[in-house]
Amino acid sequence: MQHHSIPRSAALAGLAIAAFIQTPRAGAQPADPGVRRALTDEVAPRPLAGLGQDELSFFQDGMARFNFIEVVNGGSSLQGTGNGLGPRFNSNQCASCHAQPNVGGSSPAQNPLIAVASADGAVNEVPWFIVPNGPIREARFVQSNGVADGSVHNLFVVTGRADAGGCGIAQPSFLPAGNPLSGQGGSRNIVFRIPTPLFGSGLIEAISDSAILANAKGSSAAKNQAGVQGHPNAILGGNTNLSANDGTITRFGWKAQNKSLLMFAGEAYNVEMGISNQLFPQERDETPACRTYSTTPEDTDNMPLTVTANAMGVLSDIEAFANFMRMLAPPVPAPETPSTLNGRAQFVAAGCALCHTPSFTTGRAIATGSSNSPSPALSNQPVNLFSDLLVHHMGQGLADGITQGSAGPDEFRTAPLWGLGQRVFFLHDGRTQNLLAAIQAHDSAGSEASAVVRRFNGMNAAQQQDILNFLRSL
Repeated sequence: MQHHSIPRSAALAGLAIAAFIQTPRAGAQPADPGVRRALTDEVAPRPLAGLGQDELSFFQDGMARFNFIEVVNGGSSLQGTGNGLGPRFNSNQCASCHAQPNVGGSSPAQNPLIAVASADGAVNEVPWFIVPNGPIREARFVQSNGVADGSVHNLFVVTGRADAGGCGIAQPSFLPAGNPLSGQGGSRNIVFRIPTPLFGSGLIEAISDSAILANAKGSSAAKNQAGVQGHPNAILGGNTNLSANDGTITRFGWKAQNKSLLMFAGEAYNVEMGISNQLFPQERDETPACRTYSTTPEDTDNMPLTVTANAMGVLSDIEAFANFMRMLAPPVPAPETPSTLNGRAQFVAAGCALCHTPSFTTGRAIATGSSNSPSPALSNQPVNLFSDLLVHHMGQGLADGITQGSAGPDEFRTAPLWGLGQRVFFLHDGRTQNLLAAIQAHDSAGSEASAVVRRFNGMNAAQQQDILNFLRSL
């Protein structure tokens, strides 16, 4: 069942946070308080509360593999390093892209892809939109050879690496260049995506379709007044994005294009690191000289030679990744202040909560390692994500020209806001580090959020600052 009231964060006595709360002087303009300092218990990835010992063991195993540095050949995932990188890839480690504020998060302040480009002797040029102080970006081509594309074109190739044999394929061209930090102003055929944070993903996966649909139909009068299309419809804005396989609601990714964490993991392993697996068993580039792997798919279940084999070692990497994400705890909000409490109320008054639904509840009996015994950590739990998990028209200003499922060229999933206070880059392409600028970017021709942004702009500076403070407290 869904909840429409905004949950209050638990008091975190004794935990110091940065003095990020700003109170504007008379006549002063509101300003983004900036990335807030991590709380004491945020310096490392946290498992969900209530996990059993077996679940914790699989969480730790998944996190270890999430941190493995992949190689082209000569490694073994069971020995602590991956095997099968490339021949085309974006990075060599899951944790490199999901690193802010710790493993499982989003794009870090210092871009790791600069070093990945030349690792182990690779001869890649660093694309113009990958800069030391900019976000990690994947590149999608709107068209290729005059027809609709929309797929990821990898930044790097294994050419030149010591473990790549005679592979000699070339990187794609991403020219002409634009602004390196914002990624704007370059080729109109190339659009970007930055990594989505993974904290609390298992809770999101455990929300029932019926809860999402009921929430979509709720507050219909307020949504209609604000121009928010909140009903589940495969054509109109505000639609749920449905799986082409079984018709259920997809919910992961910038356009809610992935159904499950296992699908998310399998796609990322093949698309981002070039490693074939049981969900995506073929290589994306089958150039003969680059076939340095011995078998396809490269990542599979590891069938034990004896019945006493390590249980976790039987799992493929993508299954281990999915376990890690599924059991990863949600972000911890900062302690409340008078400013953030008022900002919470103003957030609702402006209409932001019409799309950024404060909270859902997971299903009654959610299984992890046993279909007979539901996991207490995932069952009947609050999910304070601040998203309706629907896709909405965001207008010409944010449109990327890509269609995925029923999410069209200007449609995106409502981004969950939990953990926003510690994110460095905003919007699907990381074009800004300024939270206020990200809010203003929601207002453009055709955007369902335009009326809400106008309400925000009609508030006084103190109210706007309180909203910014509240968002940075999440």
